[in-house]
Amino acid sequence: MPALTPAADRLLQTASRLFCREGIRPVGIDRILAEAEVAKATLYQAFGSKEALVIAHLEQRDAADRQAYRAAISSVPAGPDRLLASFELAARRSSADGFIGCVFLNALVEFPDPGEPIARAVREHRDWVRGQWLDALAGRDDAERIADEAQLAYDGGLLGSKVAHSAEPILLAADMMRARLGVTAAV
Repeated sequence: MPALTPAADRLLQTASRLFCREGIRPVGIDRILAEAEVAKATLYQAFGSKEALVIAHLEQRDAADRQAYRAAISSVPAGPDRLLASFELAARRSSADGFIGCVFLNALVEFPDPGEPIARAVREHRDWVRGQWLDALAGRDDAERIADEAQLAYDGGLLGSKVAHSAEPILLAADMMRARLGVTAAV
């Protein structure tokens, strides 16, 4: 994403906050513009449409997730601990974000058509996550199956976190994956 003007960045940050807290469809452009204190021209010059603003929101979260994951695994050798790092990051983020669940799954609930650009942005993120897990499990005959199980545990943990307003469901999902992988918890 190219560098944004301060007004466009304020617009994106405001939209992201509202989308995460209230959903995408319920939040109208006029409200976003008013809370960001920017003119409608800023939206059209920087993004072109609400849909493009939503995609920018998802791309920004995707970039942040990738950066956080890379930092978390920088000193972790390839293996199950790299897969488990995703769960640990999600548990920390869920608390920091106010237990909103997964922004990607939340967007997909609102825009389920796989042909829609928003659904494609979600799929790209999820494909990247799966790719990281498969890289972490390289050499294992059951890597695909474990990645499938991890995705179910991860998604369930994030949804459970949203419902319970707690990181505990994500931590439980991580424990389930540790047991599946035969990894003991770090002390």
